[in-house]
Amino acid sequence: MPLRLGIDIACRAAHQVSLADEQGRFIWTGRRFRTTPQDLDRLWNMLPEGTDPAQVLVVMEPTRNAWVPLAAWFRRRGADVVLVPPERSADLRRYYAKHTKSDRLDSQLLARLPMLHPDGLHAEQGLGPGDALKRAAKLHSTLTHRRSQSLARLDALLEILGPAWHAAIGADLANRTPLKFLAAGYADPHVVKRLGRTRLARFCYRHSRGAWGEPHADALLAAANQTLELWSGGELDYSDLAEDIAIEARLALQLTEELKDLDERTTLLLKQADPTGILTSAPGVAAITAAAILGRLGDPNRFTSLAGARAFTGLVPILDASGVNGRHGGPTKRGDAVLRQALFMAAGQARRIDPTLAVKYHRLMIEAGKHHNSALCHIATTLLTRIIACWRAGQPYQLRDVDGTAVTVEQARAIIAERYAIPKDLRGQRRTSTAVGTDRRTDTARTDRRSKESPSAPSTGPSKPNATTPTAA
Repeated sequence: MPLRLGIDIACRAAHQVSLADEQGRFIWTGRRFRTTPQDLDRLWNMLPEGTDPAQVLVVMEPTRNAWVPLAAWFRRRGADVVLVPPERSADLRRYYAKHTKSDRLDSQLLARLPMLHPDGLHAEQGLGPGDALKRAAKLHSTLTHRRSQSLARLDALLEILGPAWHAAIGADLANRTPLKFLAAGYADPHVVKRLGRTRLARFCYRHSRGAWGEPHADALLAAANQTLELWSGGELDYSDLAEDIAIEARLALQLTEELKDLDERTTLLLKQADPTGILTSAPGVAAITAAAILGRLGDPNRFTSLAGARAFTGLVPILDASGVNGRHGGPTKRGDAVLRQALFMAAGQARRIDPTLAVKYHRLMIEAGKHHNSALCHIATTLLTRIIACWRAGQPYQLRDVDGTAVTVEQARAIIAERYAIPKDLRGQRRTSTAVGTDRRTDTARTDRRSKESPSAPSTGPSKPNATTPTAA
C-alpha cells in the first residue's frame, strides 16, 4: 500500500511528521523526531508492518540545508523523496486552513500533497547543498560579489582624496599592484611624500613584476600634492582615511586569494564530473562557468524535456494569457540565480563565436527590436538546450555555419564580423518592446536615471501667461 510521509522540517527544534495513505487518510499525525540515527530508526519502525520501502513517498520542504541529511537517509532506506517549493505549499496551506498555522498542520498538508497536487512533485536524487560542485559554484558567486562590493567601497573612498588618485592608480582597482599599495597604508599623501620618488618606484616595480615603475611613482606623487592642495584647510584626517582604505584593500586582496584557491578546487571537481570536457567545448563556457552551469543545474538527464530545463533557469518569459488575449513579459527568474548568471555571461561570449547564435541575436536585435539583455536571455536558453543535447549524446559542441558546415573558431568569428555585426547606434537604443511600435509608451516619453522627470508631471505654473477664471456656459 503506498504511504506518504509529510515532514515539516525544523532547523533547531524537533521535526514533525504525519503518515497518510494514498487516499489521504491519516494513519498517524504529529509525531516528533530529530535528525539522529536513533530517532530516524524509531520513525521508520513506526511504519505499518510489511511496508515496501519502494511504496513510501517522503514529502518535505527544502528548509535551509536541514533537509539534506534527511533526504539521503530515506533514500538509503529505499524510499522516494520529493521536495515541494515553499510558496506552493503555502498556497495550499492557506486553502486548507485559512487562519491556522502549526507544525502539525504543515506535516499533514505535506502528507496529503501527493493527492492534492501530484503534478508538482519531482523526485530529488541529488545531495543539494551537499554536492561539492554545486556548493563551490555558489561560493564562487558569493565571494565574487563580496569582492565587487569591497572594490566599490574602495573606489568611493578614493574619491574623497580627489580625482588624481584614480588617474594615478588606474581604472582597474582589482589589479594586485594598486591593492598592495593601498593595503600598505600609502593612501595618506604625507606618507607618499615621505617615501619619495625612488622608494615609490621600487615598490611599484617589485609588486607589479616590472609593469609599473617611475612614471607611476610620479603620478602618485602628483596625486598626493593635489590632495594636500585640495584639502589645504586641514579638515580631513589623512591617516584615519588611509587606514579605512587599507582595510578595504586587504579585504579585496584576501578575497582574491580565496577565489584563486577556489578556482583550482572547482576545476578539479569539474574534471571529475565532466571528464570529456563537453561543457567547456561549448562557446563562451570556460571552466568556472561550466562548473556553475553543471553544479547548479544538476544532472541534465533528470529533465524529462528540454522545455523543462529552460524553465528551470528562470530565463523564459512570463506568459499572461486569458481567452484569446495574451502577452509575454520579462523573465520569470524562478530558477537558480547562479545558474542564470552563468548562462547569461556565457551567452554574451557565445554570440561572438557561434554563427548560428549570432544570426539569432542579429534577428532579435534588428528585426524584433529586442533589448540587448532580452536578446541574450534568448541566446542563453538556446545555448543551454544545446549543452544538454551534447551531454545526452556524449559528444562535444561543434561550431557550424548557418548552412550546417563545420567551422573553426577563426572562421566563425570572421563570418560573424562580416554578416551579423550590430550597428553601434542601434545597440545604444533602449528598445524593450517585442516589436517596434508595440510598447505602450514611446521612446521619448520614457524616463531613466538621467531624466527623473515623469512624463505626466504637473506643471509648476499656469498654462497661460494670463490665467483667467473659466466662466459657466
